Amino acid sequence: MGLYQESLFLRLSEEDREEFLELKQASQFEPMPGRIMKEYVTVPPPMLEDSEQMKKWSSKSLNYVSSLPPKVKKSRKHANNGKPS
Repeated sequence: MGLYQESLFLRLSEEDREEFLELKQASQFEPMPGRIMKEYVTVPPPMLEDSEQMKKWSSKSLNYVSSLPPKVKKSRKHANNGKPS
């Protein structure tokens, strides 16, 4: 879950995303035109006023994200392009 400009977005499982996107004014999260973030959806403004719906969907988001394996950090290349000094 996060904020981008004036939008609240959630990360949801594929099944939950499909259900969420059927809601009025729901959409996929697209921080830049043409750059859709597949697992993320934008919360419709009317839902922000509905605490029960927000609780339901934020819980689904938290449960999904909690089920994912930890992100593996990529090794950083040194300034000398990995060559020993």
